[in-house]
Amino acid sequence: QVQLVESGGGLVQPGGSLTLSCVASGTIFAVNDMGWYRQTPGRQRELVAEITRPGNQHYGVSVQGRFTISRDDAKNTVFLQMNSLKPEDSGVYYCNVDVFRSRSDPYPYDYWGQGTQVTVTS
Repeated sequence: QVQLVESGGGLVQPGGSLTLSCVASGTIFAVNDMGWYRQTPGRQRELVAEITRPGNQHYGVSVQGRFTISRDDAKNTVFLQMNSLKPEDSGVYYCNVDVFRSRSDPYPYDYWGQGTQVTVTS
């Protein structure tokens, strides 16, 4: 099995910054795509940012230019640097990671973290 542990959420004022981290551990042969999603009450979970294994990045429209996703494959970790935070960025942020558990896996398995709360308020 694979476990994802997120950290870095919290309370911040508008205009502030936070950095989220997500560490994958367990039965891992290789980590494929990694990403962050956000969920707020009454809305569907939405993509915030994702990064492929080669390092290609894709961002949700609302966070472009303010958030940066990165990864450390040696530590099976994905980061989300969030700058110029706005109240509408508040929500529960979930880490999502695709993992090959063995060399023989024909496709990666999809895992989700438990979520970390981000609250942007004055």
